[in-house]
Amino acid sequence: MNTILILLIVSPIVTLAAVHPYSNEYFYSVGDAFIFRGGREGMWESKSEAVDEWGTVAKGINNGKSYIRFSKVQFFRPKSVAAEYGVSDGDTGLVQAVVFEVHDRDRIGYTTADGMTRRYCCTKELVVKTRCYPGRLIVQPHAGNEDWPWQTDIYFTDNDTVAYAVDEAVTITDTGMYYLWFVICDPNLAGVTISGQTTWKNPGGYLPGMMASYLPFFGIMSIAYCSLGFLWFMQYARNWRDIMPLQNCITAVVALGMIEMSTWYFDYVNFNNTGFRPFDTTLWAVIIGSLRKCISRMLLLVVAMGYGVVRPTLGGLTNKVVALGSAYFVASCTLDVLTNVGTIDDLTSGARIFLVLPVAILDAIFILWIFTALSKTLAQLQARRQTAKLELYRRFTNTLAVTVVVSIAWIAYEMYFKVTDQFNERWQSDWITGAFWHGMSLALNAVICVLWRPNEHALMYAYGEDSIDDLDPEEVPMKPKGAPPQAVPSSDVFAIEDDEEGGKME
Repeated sequence: MNTILILLIVSPIVTLAAVHPYSNEYFYSVGDAFIFRGGREGMWESKSEAVDEWGTVAKGINNGKSYIRFSKVQFFRPKSVAAEYGVSDGDTGLVQAVVFEVHDRDRIGYTTADGMTRRYCCTKELVVKTRCYPGRLIVQPHAGNEDWPWQTDIYFTDNDTVAYAVDEAVTITDTGMYYLWFVICDPNLAGVTISGQTTWKNPGGYLPGMMASYLPFFGIMSIAYCSLGFLWFMQYARNWRDIMPLQNCITAVVALGMIEMSTWYFDYVNFNNTGFRPFDTTLWAVIIGSLRKCISRMLLLVVAMGYGVVRPTLGGLTNKVVALGSAYFVASCTLDVLTNVGTIDDLTSGARIFLVLPVAILDAIFILWIFTALSKTLAQLQARRQTAKLELYRRFTNTLAVTVVVSIAWIAYEMYFKVTDQFNERWQSDWITGAFWHGMSLALNAVICVLWRPNEHALMYAYGEDSIDDLDPEEVPMKPKGAPPQAVPSSDVFAIEDDEEGGKME
């Protein structure tokens, strides 16, 4: 019954910002009407003082006002259609604009008795049932508010080819998910196109409601990553003589995390202040984020393989690790670019599944490979009775196991959330599904930084022919300052020339 309505509601509206531009775009045939979806955003209600003082212009964008503003919206009909009328025929064509909240979706149109067909345009037969006017969009107003859903008429007059909408603003007085549709019920106007723009503003700025919470979130994440980076780099600087190659990889991941979170934060600040989302800034944030996720997964994998701890190189596995990481970077970057760069609304379910599936498969391969490698590394350490290294890897394994279990549980919740919220009625908490993964990544990075933190005992975990890692840290004699560091293999983790057997196990 509601299949067409669901498709209209959940279909994405790709736009460059909170400013929705229309450039000679056509209407789509939907049932007995022609509909153009002008926008969809979560909107917070205007603050009471802003509504009371609507006639005055408050300074700044954080002025408490929430509205949808029409700017130079025009409609163009074919000359052949306009030529059918004379210069004094009056109104010769009608386009209607309607703004409604998602809970009012059933007030737009009428479902026939068979329960399968939805009519959007009024006919003589429907006048009694819906109190509509023939030839117009069926809108059933609230009993206590005859002016809602909001409507306005745009007329073609005489034989003009252009119709102009009034530049006006729709005040948002209740929080909700709002939709703007332009509807035509006259079959002669099937070829009409629309140009102009509408601006959607929330009380705190131009960020769409579904994205508004990301602004403080990425601010907090930036501070958290900078704090983690400061602590890590302090330890790194104090113990630079005892740094393992693995710790250099961790340094790169932490640095990328700092850059990514800061870039996202300033991207959202600019978006909120201007209403536009710069292509290059968002693209840079997406690429940095994809690179961080790629290197993080490769880092987990090489750690699980025992690189720098029980083997000096990866040997012949190097090419496979690089290939898997490269594939993940491409898949992740593609998904994030299409999701974030130049868009406001979510992708359609089919498009999202098509893009998410490769990332999910590659993630599964990473997980299986990581735990398989961990099993071999733990067995090797146990056989060698290297208790210090064994304890380190057990903690690492437990951390990963908890992370995987929590991630699977969250994925199940996300699926439930999406399936049970077809109309985005819970849009205010939608941001949490994306924020969770950033928080999980930060937590995992923090644990790895703690386990492999640079200190005077770091080299006891490093690969060496004459290992002392079966001693407790307290049993390791302190090295006097200025003493030459112990020899540690400096083989590159991505030494292409090594074969698999060349990655000697300690």
